[in-house]
Parts: sequence; structure tokens; C-alpha cells
Amino acid sequence: MIVKFWATSQVSFIVKFIIVFAIINIIAVFIFQPTYGETLYHSKTVLINAGYFTLTAQELFYLFNVILKYICSIPLVLLFLLTTNPSQFAASLNKIGVSYKVAYAVSLALRYIPNIQESYWSISAAQQARGNELSKKASLGKRIHGTLNIVTPLIFSSLDRIDTISTAMQLRRFGSKKKRTWYVAENFNLADYLVTTLAFILVLVVILLFKVNSGRFYNPFV
Repeated sequence: MIVKFWATSQVSFIVKFIIVFAIINIIAVFIFQPTYGETLYHSKTVLINAGYFTLTAQELFYLFNVILKYICSIPLVLLFLLTTNPSQFAASLNKIGVSYKVAYAVSLALRYIPNIQESYWSISAAQQARGNELSKKASLGKRIHGTLNIVTPLIFSSLDRIDTISTAMQLRRFGSKKKRTWYVAENFNLADYLVTTLAFILVLVVILLFKVNSGRFYNPFV
């Protein structure tokens, strides 16, 4: 039950962080270039006239596409992170031709994400035990200040860990051979070939849509 609650809180934290980032990104896009939609779709339909911040149907449609991109990609990314074994993924990358050094780097990155989250929550709990309130009861400014106090040493400690792992791999002569074997490597089966074929077909469809739309975005204003 405790493990389930911890995993749920992890996912909840990631989702909230991504939502806040997406909202900030959309606001920043509109503030810094509110005419990008006009440039992109080569037309202008004014909805709200407000000088520099005039809102057009083209800009609104572009922002809708940006939101749609987050809605479509975030669940897939979370599903990938929560269901993928880093070692198996690295072995699969190496099997399709990716250098085992790159594959191993990806594996280490995937393993490191939950470790950083766990360290953050441990430091946060320790700070609150010492009387530094970082929960929702504290003011926004105090929570930001407390978060920065946690993130800064966490970054430096992470760099120290990376250096330690790099040294350990060098001592074990990692990268001295052109190939390596994988303990979790498996042979391709029918499902693997079907998924690979489907991915290849989807890539071809995307390329075809690029050609049909003459760009990355569908233009309903022509």
C-alpha cells in the first residue's frame, strides 16, 4: 500500500509539473510572438483587437495545436517511463543497431530519474522535520525559496554521483570492446516485428502528411 501511494505521488508530481510547464510555455509563446499564427497560416482573422496582443483565430488554432501536442505526448511518455525496464530498453536499442555506449547512457538516465525524485522528497521531508515548512501551508515565496535550497545541493550531489559512476565504469574497462552482451537480451518474436512494422508505417504516414500539408501543421484557413 505504501509503495502504491509513493508511486501515485510520483506520477502526480510529474503530471502537475508538466501541466504547469505547458501553461507557462503557452503563455510565453503568446506574449513573445502573438503573430506567429498569422505567419504560419498566411492569413489573419482578428478575434480580439488589443494592439500588440491582438488575438487572431490563427494564433488561437496554433496554441490549440500546442496544447494537443502535450495531451497526446505526455500520457505516452509517462506510460513509457513507468512500464519500461531500463536494461531491457538499452538491450533493445543495441539490438537494432544503436551503439551500446549510447544505449547504456540511456539506461543510466532512465534509472536516474526516480533516484533524483526520491532524493528530492527525502531532503524535503528532512527540511520539514527541522521546521522549514514546504507544504501547501507555507506561502508561495517560501515554498519557492525552500525548493531552490533543495535543488541546488541536489544538482551538485547528482554531479558527484555521475563522476563516481563514470570512474567505476572506466575501472571496469567499459567501452574497450566494440560489442557487448546483455543479460536481459531477448530474441525478437512476432509481436516485436509487428510493432516495428507499425512504427515504420506511422513514420511514413507522418512524412506523407508533411508533404500534403506543405509543413508540420494542418492549415484550415486556406
